Amino acid sequence: MYPVLFSIPTPWGAIPIYSYGVMLGSSLLFAWYFIMYMGKRVEGFNRELLASCFTWTAVGAIVGARLLYILTNIEAYDSFASWFDLRSGGLVAYGGFLGGFVTAWAFWRIKKIPLLPFADLAVPTLASGLMLTRIGCYLYGCDYGRPLDDGAPGFVKSAGTFPKWDTEGYPSFACDQNITGSPAYHHHLDEGWLADDAVSSLAVHPTQIYESAAGLVLFVFAVWLLTHRKFRGQVLVTVGALYGLWRFFIEYLRDDPERGFAFGFSTSQLISLALIPVCILGYVQLKKRAEEQGDVELPPWALEGAAADASPKAAEDTRPAKYRPKKIKKKKK
Repeated sequence: MYPVLFSIPTPWGAIPIYSYGVMLGSSLLFAWYFIMYMGKRVEGFNRELLASCFTWTAVGAIVGARLLYILTNIEAYDSFASWFDLRSGGLVAYGGFLGGFVTAWAFWRIKKIPLLPFADLAVPTLASGLMLTRIGCYLYGCDYGRPLDDGAPGFVKSAGTFPKWDTEGYPSFACDQNITGSPAYHHHLDEGWLADDAVSSLAVHPTQIYESAAGLVLFVFAVWLLTHRKFRGQVLVTVGALYGLWRFFIEYLRDDPERGFAFGFSTSQLISLALIPVCILGYVQLKKRAEEQGDVELPPWALEGAAADASPKAAEDTRPAKYRPKKIKKKKK
């Protein structure tokens, strides 16, 4: 494991660069280029609007991810200042999704522009973010799974064994700072499952790799659906339901104690139980609306060139035909 990829020397001491932070930054960078390219290609969005919304949404996502972690682990924080110590870990994927969604909704609401076109663009980057940040989780050793059975394949056991590493100079992840070891190692040692001289954790499900692979599959599917959708919002509710279903079941393999629990379910499972029916209902309603009233359309001031050109030509749809939402025939009454 590589919780710290490298350090930057300074006159005040070395500054560690954490693996999770690098992967989180990489996911944001990828999302930026994806949304800026596909936003112009698929929707004809004004690039300045997209850039502003992306910035606010990214901030809202990080704040939401942090807040949900704090709420589910409030006993681990002894002061308000400790809430802002991101070096010690503590972000929840669902919190990022909800925080980003609310921030984007507020941004487009102020601009008097419908949210759904941007939401469909952003959903593939949520999947790519899952793919990249879970690699960071794996390198750091957090978000690990339950112990494997003895009959598990050797390569899975190898991938799911987290070594003891010296935390001197590294902030441990929700662990006693005086105890060395990766999060899985510390957890197993604390539970009495390991001898004091053990050099690694038990072999566990490498759930970070499972989730990273799921993120890749969801990303490919989301991009395909974005270019073949029949109505705006279809990507948002379809991928949202699929992720909720995946997250509900993968939680049964997770074993990190920081997830939070209530009513016999983890926090993420409870959110999934609420998210899935909302997405199904949303799919039915959005499809029905598109059939009866026509699809959601972007106003002229949201399109590329609208800021410099107020003529009707600014509102023309110049996108390639294959990227335009399929027209749904209205039902005869």
